[in-house]
Amino acid sequence: MSADSNKPEILVIDDEVQIRRLLRMTLEEAGYTVREAETGQAGQNEVLRRSPDAIILDLGLPDLPGVEVLKGLREWNAVPVLILSVFGQEGSKVAGLDAGADDYLTKPFGSAELLARLRAMLRRIKPAVASNLFRFGTIEVDFARRRVTKDGHALKLTSMEYALLQLFITHRDKVLTHRQVLRELWGPKAEGQTHYLRTYMMRLRRKLEDDLDEPKYFQTESGIGYRFLSESAEQG
Repeated sequence: MSADSNKPEILVIDDEVQIRRLLRMTLEEAGYTVREAETGQAGQNEVLRRSPDAIILDLGLPDLPGVEVLKGLREWNAVPVLILSVFGQEGSKVAGLDAGADDYLTKPFGSAELLARLRAMLRRIKPAVASNLFRFGTIEVDFARRRVTKDGHALKLTSMEYALLQLFITHRDKVLTHRQVLRELWGPKAEGQTHYLRTYMMRLRRKLEDDLDEPKYFQTESGIGYRFLSESAEQG
């Protein structure tokens, strides 16, 4: 977050001066603080220095492929990432999403759509609990740093996996229907896309549960949704 806490900070990583200028004008007019980087390495350095609230990342960078920048980022950070690229091929889109991107927009793009997608990503990371730390079992969630550890070791969660975990913690011990979760994280148009949720639930369980056959924390409510059990949870 920028020095002005009311202005989310967006890092634009793109080598095209015209695109960066357009994005800066669009974002600043919408109330965001904008930082820029024209190479993948410079972008990675900016993330370390600034801890932006979201990143707009071009795939065609001069030094490193955008997908590689994203993969490296996901080793330690769950910041939301919107991929922006001239590549409209399905393969490029899938590669970016598989590497951990939250959304994808192809150049040329409309300002209204860009801002809508950005707002949707930022909604997923709003603080969901009063305290900064939440613990269950050997897992600790640091909301201030957006960091999750298990047995003291950092876990590599994508932004969407982190958002899903945060949603469950916020509504711990309550049943969340498939529709509720899909609407909250993917928007109203995704309420019927239950395969999205099944995929991310499996990923989250693989990273957080000790036994996939008998999950301790993320319980399936057959035909309804899921419940996060937090009997041994602590807030700090």
